[in-house]
Amino acid sequence: MSDLAQALMAQDITAIRTLMKNWTPPAIAASMKELSQKDQAVMFRILPRHEAALVFEFLDRALQARLLKALGQEDVANILNHMAPDDRTGLLEESPAAVTKKLLEVLSPQEREVALSLLGYPKGSIGRLMTPHYVAVKQEWTVREVLDYVRAHGTNSETLSVLYVVDDNGVLVDDIRVREFLLAPHNRLVSDMMDRRCVKLTATDAAESAVSVFLSEDRKALPVTDTSGVLIGIVTIDDVLKIAENRATAEIQKVGGSEALDEPYMSIGFWRMVRKRGGWLVVLFLGEMLTATAMGFFEGEIEKAVVLALFVPLIISSGGNSGSQATTLVIRALAIGEVRLADWWRVMRREILSGLALGSILGTIGFFRIAVWSIFSKIYGPHWLLVALTVGVSLVGIVMWGTLAGSMLPFFLRRLGFDPATSSAPFVATLVDVTGLVIYFSVAYLFLRGTLL
Repeated sequence: MSDLAQALMAQDITAIRTLMKNWTPPAIAASMKELSQKDQAVMFRILPRHEAALVFEFLDRALQARLLKALGQEDVANILNHMAPDDRTGLLEESPAAVTKKLLEVLSPQEREVALSLLGYPKGSIGRLMTPHYVAVKQEWTVREVLDYVRAHGTNSETLSVLYVVDDNGVLVDDIRVREFLLAPHNRLVSDMMDRRCVKLTATDAAESAVSVFLSEDRKALPVTDTSGVLIGIVTIDDVLKIAENRATAEIQKVGGSEALDEPYMSIGFWRMVRKRGGWLVVLFLGEMLTATAMGFFEGEIEKAVVLALFVPLIISSGGNSGSQATTLVIRALAIGEVRLADWWRVMRREILSGLALGSILGTIGFFRIAVWSIFSKIYGPHWLLVALTVGVSLVGIVMWGTLAGSMLPFFLRRLGFDPATSSAPFVATLVDVTGLVIYFSVAYLFLRGTLL
């Protein structure tokens, strides 16, 4: 048992405070996840008010909800009033409507106005991520006036790495790093330090669009304006990282052949998870039924040359694997902007050549496997060379088709306005399985006609 758990069991408040004295808010939040619900509430009540709000922001939504139920109204009010507005907005929008209404009631009038303002923006927009706590200065001020203003008003700012220059109407004019003010003469004017190359976000834009902007601009925070250019808040890198993580998680889950869970794996309800995974599995199962249909279509060929059936698993798995590889690579490239829709022809050329090379490698291995085995066994009969050629050539065609189908399907879905991630690896594998059988038996008929067929 940890020292913290022992101190909680003994209800030794002094020992608990001593243990947590040098812990950071993320460390305290991590330690709380290992405790029982009762001990979590006890530990949270011991924390100083301001620190409790900081720790609360690092807890997952499920634990936040449990604590809000366990704590008294005064403690809840303290937490919500001291939370960063963007984190509080995330909590409010994910809570049931009745709970959100109660939580809004415990906010101070000023914080309630901020919360309602942020909740007024569309769900999934940059406006829901931003915080109104920033420092704005005027271009006619001197460096001395700016530094004095920061000392007086910078306490509640989300970040002080960048200061924002606005005109008399509040319109964003420029942003300047604090480092430049610290190194500049005190009598220098802000206007003399401006280059008017300001990167900004619009509150109504999709939150995911901020990820690429932060990535390309290498910023820790970016200003947010309304449609008329008035500065209304900032978005910081920690919130954008959460968006990027959620998007990557959803894409991985879709590529794996299920709907995005939208909740942590250990928190989502059992039947909700079954529903999200079962739908895709049913679709894929129905698709795989076409494989049996294709096998039935070539039943006559299989009866005449039973040896062909030995390589069916090899053939369909090779095509499915190559297609899954290609679709995963292209989905990721589209997601991070490495390729665009206009690049489809370049991607197609690369994948045709890649498929030809990869298919040749596998086809050669398959050919020599049959050739070598025929030295020691008669399982492939007197026409083993034709069987080896059938398998080798089929693998070249199937792998090339798999890479081509897997790489082009994400482009096709994006062009239709769908999420490319829905072209999951299992979906591509199912598609290539069916068509791969057609290719295999067509090649077999070409090589074995007049002998085994």
